[in-house]
Amino acid sequence: MNILTSAVPVWVSILFIFTFPISVFLIASVAKEAAIKAELGHEAPLSIYRKIVLFCAFYFIYAALMSYTGIFQVNALPPRILLFTTLPLLVFYLAVVYRSKIYNTLLENARLESLIRVHTFRFVGAFFIISYAYGALPKTFALVGGIGDIFAATTAIFVANAVEKRKENAHKLVFIWNIIGLWDIVNVLVSAIVTTKYAIENGTQGVIEMANFPFCWIAAFAPATIVFLHISIFKKLKMMKQTQNN
Repeated sequence: MNILTSAVPVWVSILFIFTFPISVFLIASVAKEAAIKAELGHEAPLSIYRKIVLFCAFYFIYAALMSYTGIFQVNALPPRILLFTTLPLLVFYLAVVYRSKIYNTLLENARLESLIRVHTFRFVGAFFIISYAYGALPKTFALVGGIGDIFAATTAIFVANAVEKRKENAHKLVFIWNIIGLWDIVNVLVSAIVTTKYAIENGTQGVIEMANFPFCWIAAFAPATIVFLHISIFKKLKMMKQTQNN
């Protein structure tokens, strides 16, 4: 089995390997910034930053090794990559991270605009369109995933700026943007399942190439993380509203 997927040129895979981890550093930086504001101690901010990066690094290695075994390269419902990576990660976020004291402390001290700007990593959706251009993905799925993520990433810049400049109704804008962004990632997941079902019934390729390394990182990490980030923004808005009312 090839180490890299052969569906796209090697340079595309290499570019992805070097750019996708930026998402982790963006998230870790927001957590570090919040830890500094929370005055958790001199060493805490850097320690939190390192723990997030190390956790994601080991998780990426796990996803890559699972992909390399070939376990993901089968059209099945539910898609195996979702079953072995996406869903467990989302459960971890909601059952462990969301309930932790440190998460709530960091969220309380995180800047809303920083939480929004993290979503700029969703420019990674461009790789859906690139993959389609090389015949690795069906057109409909590629456009749904690619255009939706690029839209979310682009608008995140303007929404974050509106919050930072304290524009009128900025928080309402955030709420609307957050719903659209969450709907987009849910739509991508549904589209992946529908496309896989069609592939099973008609013997087509489906989205199985996205289960190959390195693009397996997208399905393994992005959906669960994006959903959790949107949930965090909703919770942050609620925290801010409660503070204003007190």
